[in-house]
This record gives sequence, C-alpha cells and structure tokens, in this order.
Amino acid sequence: MTIWYDLAIGFAHVFEPYNLLMLMVGIIVGMLVSIMPGLGFVMGVILALPFTYKMPIEPAIILLTAIYFSGTYGGCFTTILYRIPGEPNDVPLLWDGYKMGQREGVAKPLGWALVAALIGGLVSSTTMVALTKPLTDIALRFNSEDYFAAIVLGLTTVVTLAGNAPAKAVMSMCLGLLVACIGVDGIFGVNRFTFGVPILGDGVQLVAVLVGMYGLGEVFKRLGQGLAIKKVSKDQSSNIQTDFPRWREVWNIRATILRSSIIGTFLGVVPGAGATITSFICYGTEKQYGRDRRALGSGHPSGIVAPQIGSTASVAGHLIPMLTLGIPGSAATAVILAAFLLHGVQPGPMLLADPASRTIVYTILASMFVSVVGMCLVGFFWIRVVVQVLRVPQHLLNAIVVLFCLIGAYADRTSLSDVWMILIFGIVGYLFEKYNFPIAPMVLGAILGPIGESNFMRSVIVHHGDWTSPFLQPMSGTLLAISAIAFILPVSRTMLRWFRKRDIAR
Repeated sequence: MTIWYDLAIGFAHVFEPYNLLMLMVGIIVGMLVSIMPGLGFVMGVILALPFTYKMPIEPAIILLTAIYFSGTYGGCFTTILYRIPGEPNDVPLLWDGYKMGQREGVAKPLGWALVAALIGGLVSSTTMVALTKPLTDIALRFNSEDYFAAIVLGLTTVVTLAGNAPAKAVMSMCLGLLVACIGVDGIFGVNRFTFGVPILGDGVQLVAVLVGMYGLGEVFKRLGQGLAIKKVSKDQSSNIQTDFPRWREVWNIRATILRSSIIGTFLGVVPGAGATITSFICYGTEKQYGRDRRALGSGHPSGIVAPQIGSTASVAGHLIPMLTLGIPGSAATAVILAAFLLHGVQPGPMLLADPASRTIVYTILASMFVSVVGMCLVGFFWIRVVVQVLRVPQHLLNAIVVLFCLIGAYADRTSLSDVWMILIFGIVGYLFEKYNFPIAPMVLGAILGPIGESNFMRSVIVHHGDWTSPFLQPMSGTLLAISAIAFILPVSRTMLRWFRKRDIAR
C-alpha cells in the first residue's frame, strides 16, 4: 500500500503546473531531436542539461526523462515516412515499417509504432515501479566494498558490449577514469594531475565531458563528413496521419508483444544495453522464433512492434540501476545521473530511505507514465508539425547545436575556462568517432570513477589499510568475480578471432 500511496503523491507532483510544463517541453524536444539524423535523444538530453542548473531537481529530471522517452519513439516518423532513421535504434523498424508504408500507406505503420511505444512504455514503467523497492532493499545492505564492486561490474559490462573492439573500449574507459582523477582528491585533499594549471584545480566538470564529447564532437564529425540531410518537400508532409490497428490485429501478435516487452525491460536493466541493442535483439528474436518469422522484412506488423517496444521499454529498465544503485544503464541515463549530481543528490538506495528524496523518486516514476501517454498524444496530433523539422538546413542545425553547447558551458559557472574545456573535449570526441573509439565507456568512467574510488578508499580505511577486503567479502567478491568473467570473455573471443585470421592468412 505504501508504494501506491507514494506513487499517488508522485502523480500529484507531476501535475503541478511547472512540472507538467517541463514534461511537455521534454516530450516535444525529444521528438524534434530524434527525427534529425546526427542529433538523437542522447544529444537532446545533453543539450537540455545546462538549462536545468537553476531549476529545482524534480522538473529538471522530469524534463530530461521525458526527452529520453519520447526520443525513442519520435524517430519512427522519418523512418517510416522517408526511410531516414533518426537514431540507430530505428534501423530495425525501417525493414518492415517503410515497406508497409509503401504497400498500405504510412497511416498503418505509424499506428502500429504508436501502439507499440505505448505498450512498451507502460509495461516497462510498471515493472520498474514493482522492482524499485526490492532492489533498493537489497542495495541498502551494501557496504563500501559492495558499492565498489557493483561499480566495477557496471564498467566492465559496458566494455563487454563494445562489439569487436574491447581493447578500444578499455582504453576509452581508462581515459574517463583518468579524467575523473584530475583535481583535488576527495579523501586526502591532494592535487592530482593538475600540472600547475589553475583551471584544473577544481577538476574537469561533467558538463564539459558530456557536452563536448557528444555535442561538439558530433558536429565536428558531421562537418568532416559533409553530411547532408535529405530535404522534405511541403507536399510530402501535408497528408500524414495515423491509423490505429484493430484489436483483433493486435491480439494476433500478442506473443510478439509479450516477448518484446520482457526482453526490452529486463535487457534495459543491463548496464550498457542501450535502446539500439535492445531493438536489434527484439527484432532478431522475432526473426528466429516468431510465428511469422518468414514474413518479417516484407512489411509485417511484428517487424514494427518488436523493435519499437524494445526501444521504448528499455528506457525504464535503464533507470532502475541508476536510481537504486547509482549506476547508469546507458549514455542518456549517465547524463541524468550527472543532473542528479549537479543538484547535489546522489542516486542510490538512500534515495528511498530518506522521506524527502523518496518523493523525488516517485515523482520521476509517475512522470514516466505521463510521458508515455503524452508522447503518444503528441505523436498522433502533431505529426505534421514534427516532420517539418527535417526541412531545417544542415549548416543551420550545426550552428544551433554549437551555440547551445557553448552557452551551456558558460552558464554553468560563467567561466571561459569551461568553454575551452568543452572545445578540447569536442576535439577528443571527434577523434574518438574518427578512429572508432566508443565514447560511452569514457563518459561512464568519468562519472562512476569518483564514486568507485571514494567507496574503495573508505573500505581501505575501515579495514586499516587492507586493500584486499573487497575481494574477500561474500557480496563484493561475487560481484568482482562476475566482473572478471564479463571482462575476460569478450577479450578471449577477440583473441581467438585474431589467431584464426592469422592462421588463415598463413
């Protein structure tokens, strides 16, 4: 009964005028940025982060969460209409959505995508509400060693999902940990890696890393590639509407809906398994095990529903470890975690233990339900307005992104040194993209590094200088063993592939 009471209080907070306004702004911004190739919802969350500095924490997190939710859905418009995926997670949707649109008209696949986003969002949000309290009760039993081990597990899991280049992911993560060490040590108060440069005395701001790596880095990459967005004429966007599928049609693919909802929600809990990975896995599962697997790729509803449910359902899944353990599950939740920290709130089990912050948690949980319904309503009624964003020239879009990045950097502390920092990390982000280094491990290293270090040092102090204590305790030892396995397996697979290629070459 306590959960329902807290959730009711959360809904009351969400419908306060200012919070509701921020939620609607977040939904619209998420849709606008998600349909633009090269932007996307992660960029939208990052660009909105500087505007939350002066806000109370509730509307700030509601704004960012709404952008995240609606961003996983907004990309379906251009994917189905113009064969332009706004995000990588929209690619599986392209294979059936665009073909159905060509065969039956765009109203039908748009209706399937809207229903899928609504189902995925509501199911995952409900699951998150049910899991938050049990996971928090488990996390409350964690001590410093267990927190350190959990953070190590989060970092190594991200590395395992780095594809065929785990070495580059490890290097990226280590660079992020090194960036986190710059400044004054939080335990002993000693300057580290400042090299006598005054602006490094306070450390590197999280905003500089996030906005620089993702924001300016993406702009630099697009300028280098000379990317041109396909223009949409006025006639193409004038007769767009949404046609809902019939109840019998939805019931016929109930197995697809159930499978994708389960996979999307629980795979989202895995740190690093973003909306892209989830959507591909949901589509691949239907392609292998679905009843209509042979029809996928020809414009079948299951090929639209599976990836869209997976993308939207993963959002709530990503927020579970962030709120209960303080470990972000994706790049977007890493930015939301940074917003918590910038407002002086440390996500973790103490959020629900403290009555004041407990209200914040359930307000965020309630806002997810409202965000799902709101994004579907906006998508249904405002689709003709939303797709007009594709007519914005590429050079103007780049200028707007750069302007927001630099304004956000300066607004944080009204210091030009932060602007230079963002430019430096923008160049680093461009180099990462150019040489195929993943950015997410570095960002997570910069965010989780200080938290892991402080918990490790507390453990060492409590155990009178014994640094092996995290390896000897039952819970932390188990988590560290899982971390070692998660790290060794992808490295071993990469080495085996390298040896096989070498033998074939001989």
